[in-house]
Amino acid sequence: MNVLTLSDGDLMTKRAVIITVLALIVIIGIAIYAWSLYPQQVGKRVLRVGTSPDFPPFEYIDEKTGEVIGIDIDLIKALAKKLGCEVQIVQMDFDGLIPALLNKQIDVIASGMTITEERAQKVAFTIPYWRADQAILVRKDSPFAPKNLDDLVGKTVAVQSGTTAQFLLEDYINKTGNKINIKAYSSYVLAVQDLENGNVDAVLVDSPVASMFEKARNVKITGIVVTNESYGLAVRKEDRELLDKLNNALKEFLNSTEWQAILQKYLGG
Repeated sequence: MNVLTLSDGDLMTKRAVIITVLALIVIIGIAIYAWSLYPQQVGKRVLRVGTSPDFPPFEYIDEKTGEVIGIDIDLIKALAKKLGCEVQIVQMDFDGLIPALLNKQIDVIASGMTITEERAQKVAFTIPYWRADQAILVRKDSPFAPKNLDDLVGKTVAVQSGTTAQFLLEDYINKTGNKINIKAYSSYVLAVQDLENGNVDAVLVDSPVASMFEKARNVKITGIVVTNESYGLAVRKEDRELLDKLNNALKEFLNSTEWQAILQKYLGG
């Protein structure tokens, strides 16, 4: 009986064929897996935007629709569109925004947040898109008419927890030794409500927001404390690419008629 044997050349050719077939199987498998993920890859990135919707006209709840609306909301939606992203609004208390950003529960803060050195140590801010001062609100029928922080000494003043209004009062107390009873709330809506109910003497709040409350509630502005604050959007420090894209989009958008239309929509005049 004749026994067939393979030469070394034949063995090498057979091995090469096997290796080629295995490589093709691997390549085809990867291609099939990639194709299965294709709809997710081409879909728009969802930008999770954290906001505290109690700060009209920047962010607040529409009483008719129950949706969050305002200057900040329209702004971030317009910027996200330029970036090719969709927006998911995530509501929370103001003092929970930075922790939520750092814990990666949200991607951007759009909530009338003042750029401060302390906050800038934790997050990265965009270029400013708004400037404001602090305003003092009292009840419309109140004879109390404070013009500055000195006039608030011995009084109970409401603020929203974690805001620059709270920091301003605390800094004033520490520097002067004067006594002001600070009452912090989770939202300015609650603070103004307590003012109307006579439970506090005044509310200290950003000037454009004070103007909105003055129009809609039984309160009035009696004084402005000049602070020259600047609002910015905030992202995590490591998200440099997102920050650069937001800044580039902001620079263009702030000079647009669309931005003016947003301001006209919420502020009028």
